[in-house]
Amino acid sequence: MNLGDVFTDPAVARAYRQRAPYPPETFAILERLVVEPRTVLDAGAGNGALARSMIRFARRVDAVDPSVAMIDEGRRLPGGDDPRLHWITGTAEEAPLDPPYGLISAGSSLHWMDQARVVPRFAAALAPGARLAILETDDGEHPLPEMVQIFERYSELTHHTDLPDMLSTISRPDGVGCRHGSDAALEASGGWFVREGEQRTAAIGLRRSVEEYLEYLHSTSTLARVRLGDRADRFDADVRELFARHRMSFIERQVVGVVVWGRPVAP
Repeated sequence: MNLGDVFTDPAVARAYRQRAPYPPETFAILERLVVEPRTVLDAGAGNGALARSMIRFARRVDAVDPSVAMIDEGRRLPGGDDPRLHWITGTAEEAPLDPPYGLISAGSSLHWMDQARVVPRFAAALAPGARLAILETDDGEHPLPEMVQIFERYSELTHHTDLPDMLSTISRPDGVGCRHGSDAALEASGGWFVREGEQRTAAIGLRRSVEEYLEYLHSTSTLARVRLGDRADRFDADVRELFARHRMSFIERQVVGVVVWGRPVAP
């Protein structure tokens, strides 16, 4: 099973409810970015964490995701059955689209895609003046360093692709000579990306019980139960033991939304 295939598992899709939400300010930023015809493509939509809220200001949101389980879960969540929200099963590279779009969003999903294919495709699907918005949530350094050590013991990944990594990937194919600034057209694999702006939201508090936190961990590609296999129970025991050792029944984090926007341009 490839890491991306983890998200086809219904248990992982259900666990996604424990992911950190995007702060409300995130959607105010996206609303300012959307232009006519005020239709939005949410690429790699998952359970619709972005798409289900963007229907408040969009005429239509096309939520594309390759996982049937994720889409089924999204339909059950608040806003998931809104007639303005169109769920489309497929990859961002190949799913049928209905352009032009006044905004394309990719929330913690672009690193799962073939940028050489999707960057030019996004460019062709955008309306004049429309933007690609790349998003993630940032909850800072983990308050329990020992927890990070547990992750490192069980996870197959030695490095997590975060937003700066992704922007570097789509902006600097040769790894050198990056020019910064709103007018800098930076070649991406198979296309170009003109980065125009970035905004971080105010932080919101997020409190999870131990069991909710474990469920969140099982929503990730390398720590999902389907991926851990017979190590899953040992992993859960190690996490619970660490919380017990610190006499903690919950964990609190401060979550910031990060939005970077710009224009993908086909070569």
